[in-house]
Amino acid sequence: MSIVGGYDRQRELQAFDDTKAGVKGLREDLVHTVKTAAETVGFFQVVNHGVSGELLAETLAAVRRSPAANWRDTLFCDLAPSPPRPEELPDAVRHVMVEFGDAVMKLAERVVELLSEGLGLAREHLGEMGCVEGLGVASNYYPPCPEPHLTLGSTRHTDASFLTVPLQDDMGGLQVLVGRGDGRRGWLDVPPLPGALVINIGDLLQLVSNGKYRSVEHRVLANKSRDTARVSFFFLRDVIGSTRVFGPIEALTSSDGISNPPLYRSITIHEYLAHFLKKGLDGRHTLDHFLLQQQPTPTTT
Repeated sequence: MSIVGGYDRQRELQAFDDTKAGVKGLREDLVHTVKTAAETVGFFQVVNHGVSGELLAETLAAVRRSPAANWRDTLFCDLAPSPPRPEELPDAVRHVMVEFGDAVMKLAERVVELLSEGLGLAREHLGEMGCVEGLGVASNYYPPCPEPHLTLGSTRHTDASFLTVPLQDDMGGLQVLVGRGDGRRGWLDVPPLPGALVINIGDLLQLVSNGKYRSVEHRVLANKSRDTARVSFFFLRDVIGSTRVFGPIEALTSSDGISNPPLYRSITIHEYLAHFLKKGLDGRHTLDHFLLQQQPTPTTT
């Protein structure tokens, strides 16, 4: 390689690479950012995710074309590992549901890789243990509510999944229960960002991470608009049909079980869902039922 005008390209490239400020450095920064969000709030939004803006807009428009009743109407179906036949889906969403599901599945797999690295595990660890085998989609339609102060679009709850990827329209309404400086907790709006997708840590990811990542309670306010419906799309990475037993990852607990003991007992998905459905949306965290030792309940407002 020749050196022109005193500039040694090979040496400059090597120096840049040594700073880890290139792609490798960006990956490390991204892992740290995702790790921090998953440990603290349990929610974050992603942009530049590879899902086209046209597909996002058409997905929300398709939900608006669906007939709705009450103050929230929901259409749910499983897309993976056994997708439905096209004729089983409503005409209004048939053309976007599968396409959008495929796109969000790829995004969720990349996010799970970052979350694995954030736990100090191999990039493929969470995927290989079966955390991203299934995909369900829920499209929510919130018609205008005449007395929104008397009800909610969805009461406080955590998600029965490993990961949820909500798509909001520009009306918002999603709120997360977060800690405040005085030790109490309060509701924080998750503002809709154009072209962004929300990433929500689910209960099953909190369980296998031994509480490292947080499945945070959230709710959706009733639609205050007088004439415009609010819509959202939710993609849940779950393993409803799995017979596997899930528990805290051994590498994240101490060998003596004292300094960093497992917080939760190992359970099957069916056992978790049975309690989740029996309990209902009563404001209690589903995972509390599976704690090995009872933890103090934080003060809420």
